[in-house]
Amino acid sequence: MVERELEVITEIHRIVADELEWKGTVEPAQDLVRDLQLDSLGLTVLAVGLENRFRIRLSEEDAQGVRTVGDLAKLVARRVAAPPDAVTEVGT
Repeated sequence: MVERELEVITEIHRIVADELEWKGTVEPAQDLVRDLQLDSLGLTVLAVGLENRFRIRLSEEDAQGVRTVGDLAKLVARRVAAPPDAVTEVGT
């Protein structure tokens, strides 16, 4: 799974650089809001980009424990590894 997490971090960097004009580095320990300066729109752009790239669905419940780039990478890696019917939408 570590390889998948690195792939996700690379994709996070691509999204924040290309779509959100982030000029810095992206490291697992960085806080998404404080260090990468993502607001609610930036977080949404990032989430949608990851959903599209990895063909997964992230819910609002998922966001509760995600603060850092590493947290998000682990979450996405788990979603990719999970069977498709294991993920449910909020409110369904």
